[in-house]
Amino acid sequence: MGEIPGLRERKKLRTRHALIAGALRLFLEKGYEQTTVSEIAMAADVSTRTFFSYFASKEEVVLCNARESLDHILRTFAERLPGESPADLLSRAVEMIFEALADDERGWEIAEVNRLVMTVPSLRAQALLLMFDAQHRMVDALQRAFPGELDAIEAAAAVGSVIGAAKLGISVGLKQGGPSQEVIGGCRRAVGLALAGLRAVAPFES
Repeated sequence: MGEIPGLRERKKLRTRHALIAGALRLFLEKGYEQTTVSEIAMAADVSTRTFFSYFASKEEVVLCNARESLDHILRTFAERLPGESPADLLSRAVEMIFEALADDERGWEIAEVNRLVMTVPSLRAQALLLMFDAQHRMVDALQRAFPGELDAIEAAAAVGSVIGAAKLGISVGLKQGGPSQEVIGGCRRAVGLALAGLRAVAPFES
């Protein structure tokens, strides 16, 4: 008798999480360049072949959460609620991400990814390209959510203020050397301040 789809999916998620967590711990202990895919697979108790069924490279392990967060935000923008303001829609999109990061392990992963991006030149370059592309896609999606209400510059200002606050909030928290949940808390506060600023002016007010 085969596994039910829900159980199979949970097992896949556990394996994926084990690969990410194992990779990040190895990167912290040995260094990003010095860690091999085989070592990551071994840390997660899977084969190298299994690693490549989840990720194409070490780089993808590091940047996968950023891509998932973008997908979540784009889906949220596409499902704008009736009467929802731009600031409220942005708040709902990022709040669901922060709720997911409330778990200590997820918070540690995000903090460690940002440390890696800040210190490994090849990752920093790829993360910068990903961030620029993500912001442009978010601007387009936000405009589509508010046809005739937001122009491109207004949408760019909204996205830039929130994403910029999030990135700098994490960066400052990491420099201060606090625990991962403190870093995430500082990021959340920075985003809250940016959203408060947006709500103070039309067309973003609630």
